[in-house]
Amino acid sequence: MPTVGVLRAGAAGTAVGACFLLLAGLTACGSGGEPEEASVRLPPRHAGFDYQIGGAYPPPSGVRIVTRDRTASPAPGLYNICYVNAFQAQPGERGSWPADLLLRDGRGRVVVDRDWDEALLDIRTPAKRRRVAARINRFVDGCADKGFDAVEPDNYDSYTRSRHLLTANDALAFVALLSRHAHARHLAVAQKNTVELAGVRKKAGLDFAVAEECGAQDECGAYARAFDDRVVVVEYTDSGLRKALAGFGGRLSIVRRDVEVSTPGSAGYVRRVR
Repeated sequence: MPTVGVLRAGAAGTAVGACFLLLAGLTACGSGGEPEEASVRLPPRHAGFDYQIGGAYPPPSGVRIVTRDRTASPAPGLYNICYVNAFQAQPGERGSWPADLLLRDGRGRVVVDRDWDEALLDIRTPAKRRRVAARINRFVDGCADKGFDAVEPDNYDSYTRSRHLLTANDALAFVALLSRHAHARHLAVAQKNTVELAGVRKKAGLDFAVAEECGAQDECGAYARAFDDRVVVVEYTDSGLRKALAGFGGRLSIVRRDVEVSTPGSAGYVRRVR
């Protein structure tokens, strides 16, 4: 989801830490790796893209890839990505989660992403990761049953907002569980943001990237290298769009949306590709 009021974690320092973790041995991460080509369909490169997680509407002319929320239906004839909030609990769904699966600080208080009022999920142990994954994978199953081509597990970078309670190792181990299940359901899996972990995407079983503001943050090149240009880009400012297009307009799938990702007819609706 778009970051509101804060910058995402910088790539340099965290990338070094992530690589150190991997060199030291990520025993909890699972095998990950590339999906079998026969079972998973990857998104086309450099294709018209629309980001519709705020509400589905008829895709504009030229669009070949669309992302929609898991509660919506796929757009006929297009490559459809299913958005799932995988690492945090939606505000209206917090009460449906077992209390011990919500991340808590040393005083027992739930750790919340204040920008979106979302409780972080507790993925610190293998047992808890399995329990959280079992619930999130029900959403993944719903995406598959509806006919989506891929799933976008959001908030992979929640460990950077966890007050140091979660680590990159935890995030990698958890997303690997989701990836294996999604691949078994013939869904490709997107890495959502988290450029600092792009270099280890094969271990996590991630097939392409959904990158918000990579133009504005000078991160598009890192995603393009890691994912062989299978990157869909969402910019939320005109300047970010210009930078993304200037550097990668002939290679990546790029769209400018409003930060609320609203629908046509809404007061704040914005969609541009140039």
